[in-house]
Amino acid sequence: MPDHPYGWLSLLPPMAAIVLAIITRRVVLSLLLGLFVGALVTSAGNPIAAVGDTVEIHLWNTLVQEGKLRVMSFTVLMAAMIGVIDRTGGMQALISLVSPWARNRQRGQLTTWMLGLVIFFDDYANTILLGNTLRPLCDRLRISREKLAYIVDSTAAPVAGLALLSTWVAVEIEYVQLGLNELNTNHGLGAFALFVNSLPYRFYVIMALLFVPMTALLGRDFGPMLQAERRRLRSDKPDEKHLLLTPETTGDDLGHRNGRWYNAVIPLAITIVVVMWFIYATGTDAVANRLRVEQVDSTSSDGASRWQYVFDVFGESDSAASMQRGALSGLVVAGLLAMIIQRMTLQQVVQAAGAGAKVVLPALAILWLASSMSRMTGSKSYEDQKPSQPYEFASHRLYTGEYLQAKITGQMPGTASSDATEDHAKARAETLRKLLPTIVFVLSGFVAFCTGTSWGTMGILLPMTVNSTYTVLSITQGVVAPSDPILLCTIGGVLAGAVFGDHCSPISDTTVLSSQASGCDHIAHVITQLPYAMAVAAIAVVLGTLPIGWGVSVWVAGPLQVVTLWVLLRMVGGKVQQETLDANNHP
Repeated sequence: MPDHPYGWLSLLPPMAAIVLAIITRRVVLSLLLGLFVGALVTSAGNPIAAVGDTVEIHLWNTLVQEGKLRVMSFTVLMAAMIGVIDRTGGMQALISLVSPWARNRQRGQLTTWMLGLVIFFDDYANTILLGNTLRPLCDRLRISREKLAYIVDSTAAPVAGLALLSTWVAVEIEYVQLGLNELNTNHGLGAFALFVNSLPYRFYVIMALLFVPMTALLGRDFGPMLQAERRRLRSDKPDEKHLLLTPETTGDDLGHRNGRWYNAVIPLAITIVVVMWFIYATGTDAVANRLRVEQVDSTSSDGASRWQYVFDVFGESDSAASMQRGALSGLVVAGLLAMIIQRMTLQQVVQAAGAGAKVVLPALAILWLASSMSRMTGSKSYEDQKPSQPYEFASHRLYTGEYLQAKITGQMPGTASSDATEDHAKARAETLRKLLPTIVFVLSGFVAFCTGTSWGTMGILLPMTVNSTYTVLSITQGVVAPSDPILLCTIGGVLAGAVFGDHCSPISDTTVLSSQASGCDHIAHVITQLPYAMAVAAIAVVLGTLPIGWGVSVWVAGPLQVVTLWVLLRMVGGKVQQETLDANNHP
């Protein structure tokens, strides 16, 4: 096999994007400059040719892909539907329906958390709706603004990231698919199946969600949060003199005056039903066609075969088209309800939908640029043709995966090596295999903390992680199964690490929105939330990603983390109301 055409230069685009994102905190600009750096490499340093290649070969050819357009349209349609639901006051009405249950501090916190689980479809909608709507309730129950901001922030991104129907899911699946697309082998892996199977391995996200009700049920907190909660209980009203941001209201209150809970529930239910129907329909057709080509009998009554068939249906379905159709159906229904029940005009519905769609435009830009970079560092042509000979498309592709494989094995793929060299390479790859879940979680958290964006972090790291992990597992195991714990934990590690870094970052958009919507001083929110995020992340690593690398089952690691968090809170946390019992007659 010929020498790699670019060597270590093939790593420059993603590395440049990461470094620039950390320095400038501008992910879109950093990804664009990373693309230009890659184009400079493939054009032998000619800046004029690099500009043309960046625009025409990388950006344009990525944008016009049918699958890419479907993913982007789904995200826009979901955001537009959320904008209409928000304008009708449907979500506020749903929150008002359940808030009377919250009669004390414990129930108030649990209510806020449970409503955060209900608003699973978008992290921005979750943050803004919960913070603004529940702030008066929490003030009445003497729950600190810091605690409200923490609950809001710790449910928004984790819930949207775990939900199978949200503005996140299509993008997350697409990032996984980008990594799979660059594997020059018949891997037999499906992006949707890997996404679903990785859910139990997103330790930080799951534990962050569970830690919120733990603090409520035990009535315990620690660190700056404990001080904030006790300070609020001693005061008659919340401290607002140091507010960095104040909530703003836009538009009229046409829908908010007489919103109905079913204005939110019906469109979301329609969306879910339509998505699931088309996933089933497209998946069934795809499996039937495959079995017909393979001449396999699918009528077996074996239970395992039936479950495998169901799994194949979801894995081979056209998830992007299904979610696009579901989101469009939900948007249409939300608009009709707004006009029929809330007496909104068509123009008002369109304005509300446009306002919602506008929110996700930066995320779409990140997705577009990240997809372009993934294709640039791959090995397929800009027309998605697989190479018929080594480095056939080196004029516009960097073959980064091949270079990484060569560095891991200590040789170029396909070349001869001594038994000693091969054993040494396998030993290195085995060590790396065990540490991969932890490495990618920490790296993802660091990048997200420095850049303030979980979406940008996933876009930069996830495609490269899928490719690299598959290479390592191929060397150490030969065959990579869709249920491989290391593969699933590395995918989950990137997705969970991105949320972890986002939670800790003072420049994160959701962190800022959480403090703004909750009426909390921004720095106070960061300081009180940081110890909780760090504690959960440490347990996720020590009892999660590291044990998975050494073969511990996820069904052992997960419950062990829950128990440890509970014990930690009992041992380190202090009773919030302990000193208040003496200072106030009614805490």
